[in-house]
Amino acid sequence: MDMTNLRGSIVALVTPFKEDQSVDFDALERLVDFHLANGTDGILVLGTTGESSTMTDEEDFAVAKCVIDRVAGRVPVIGGSGSNATAESLNKSLGLQKLGIDGLLLITPYYNKSNEEGIYRHFTTVLDAADVPCILYNIPGRTGCSISERNVARLSKHPNAWGIKEASGNISYATTVARYLSDDFRMLSGNDDMVVPILSLGGSGVISVWADIRPQVVHDMCANWFAGNTQAALATQLENLELIHSLFCEVNPIPVKAALAKMGMIGETYRSPLYTISNAGRERLHAAMREVGLID
Repeated sequence: MDMTNLRGSIVALVTPFKEDQSVDFDALERLVDFHLANGTDGILVLGTTGESSTMTDEEDFAVAKCVIDRVAGRVPVIGGSGSNATAESLNKSLGLQKLGIDGLLLITPYYNKSNEEGIYRHFTTVLDAADVPCILYNIPGRTGCSISERNVARLSKHPNAWGIKEASGNISYATTVARYLSDDFRMLSGNDDMVVPILSLGGSGVISVWADIRPQVVHDMCANWFAGNTQAALATQLENLELIHSLFCEVNPIPVKAALAKMGMIGETYRSPLYTISNAGRERLHAAMREVGLID
């Protein structure tokens, strides 16, 4: 599906597991159906929220194929294909492309990090080879490195760079790189508590963990903004702050999988080293869910 005009709420989809740690494809299909019925504008698989760092390439491709087949072209499906090894990122990108993925999410090289030119070449290796639009992913809290302003300026001109997922949490950085936005290079919020601020800078939406449990709300917030109902969008952002913060009271995706399990949508199973949410985290999460009517 063409991603050119994609905007709004793109869910960072969890990967449900069975108790034996295998992928629960039945639950995965139910999640896709839930999002298609509740306004989600696009689906990201194999991101941080999808625990892809603990999955094999075979599992990654199986999950991507399941989602692509279930979506059947109704919304764009984006696949996380990042790695700290450029060759691995390229191979995974090309593999997902063969499955029919609509776009790719490319993360900065974590752990080894590299210097500015190395990061630029890390991205352009995939951008030059891929035939689908690519989203750059800036999340220094996870990777230990950021995409410099100079690299954003250079990469924004690449014809295959669709945009940037900005998840630094630094509004000053977001404001700086917003200068490079255009009809051909967009910005998505990577922080659920900063969607409206990013939209105010010319952003096109969000890749959202919050949308895993409230897809229609996140979609409607973005739609209100684009329709000029900015106060309604802001009200939604502020009214949901405690829920959003509870979803990140422990490392993502522990709380959101606990929330989905409470809603009866998946089993509460993680891949190690992730572990079950603490009692205090669970109490905070459930209280926030009750506050917005998600559970009794």
